[in-house]
Amino acid sequence: MAKPRVFVTRRIPDEALSILRTACEVHTWDHEDEPVPQDELVRGLQEADGALVVGPHRIDAALMDAAPRCRVYANMAVGYDNIDVAAATARGILITNTPGVLTETTADLAFGLMIAAARRLYEGQRTIVEGRWKGWSPMFMTGQDVYGATLGIVGAGRIGQAVARRARGFDMRILYHNRRPNPAFEAEVGASYRLLDDLLRESDFVVVLVPLTPETRGLIGARELALMKPTAVLVNAARGPVVDERALYEALRDRRIYAAGLDVFDREPIPADHPLLSLPNVTAVPHIGSATVRTRTRMATLAAENLVAALTGKQPPTPVNPEVLRREERQP
Repeated sequence: MAKPRVFVTRRIPDEALSILRTACEVHTWDHEDEPVPQDELVRGLQEADGALVVGPHRIDAALMDAAPRCRVYANMAVGYDNIDVAAATARGILITNTPGVLTETTADLAFGLMIAAARRLYEGQRTIVEGRWKGWSPMFMTGQDVYGATLGIVGAGRIGQAVARRARGFDMRILYHNRRPNPAFEAEVGASYRLLDDLLRESDFVVVLVPLTPETRGLIGARELALMKPTAVLVNAARGPVVDERALYEALRDRRIYAAGLDVFDREPIPADHPLLSLPNVTAVPHIGSATVRTRTRMATLAAENLVAALTGKQPPTPVNPEVLRREERQP
């Protein structure tokens, strides 16, 4: 019996490829630094029974219809805003993701951005590199304290809760905003629930960790930024479109908020001449929230495990739309 054919949209760790090769015929777009062109993506999917999707490829209804043979998309990410899940479900196509395995690593990065932006680390490095450091003076490169400050977490899911646990070590007062209060989380870290406007007004640090949905697109705009303290730091480690970049640029330029730490952007890669990158009070990194060797390897192996399970009639570990599996089970 022929093995199912899978298409992998970017080079992934050998550990994950080995999992795929135990049960599948594997074809990979094997270029480390460039995404698969759209025509090659369509061709690869048309010849595949399943795909391991790496990166921001938009898997929409038109692409699914152009590749009717492909019945499983294993997304190597916890977020799946790049996939039209409703369209997939309507077509009986299974979607999987990789939750859990990147929680602690992404929380590390979010907390690191807080410290870097508050203490002006990137700006300080540039001061040295550009030969502008002339010596110590009492108020030179002064920033904002993290220890003992008030942290506001917008989206206290797995990653938000992990950020809060780190904040306890800095004796921070922890506020959070979710779709609904979480008493267990409150009891664990001493957090207090707030409406979004109240959280923005009270917080010294606002860390955005919500998924990108129609409801969260543009969640933090000009009105919300105007509620924040002039000494406040905004960190976005969620998805770029959750924050209105033009409004953020203007708030930072005019010093209506103190600084921002950004891992994600509306357009990725962000252009080098983007106005945000011209500001000294912006610390920006290239979407590296989950970028450690161990975590990216585990993400790839979980995506591979999902794909192999789905293609061999087993239960995938982390399905996004499990109703597709239940529908298949009911069919004679």
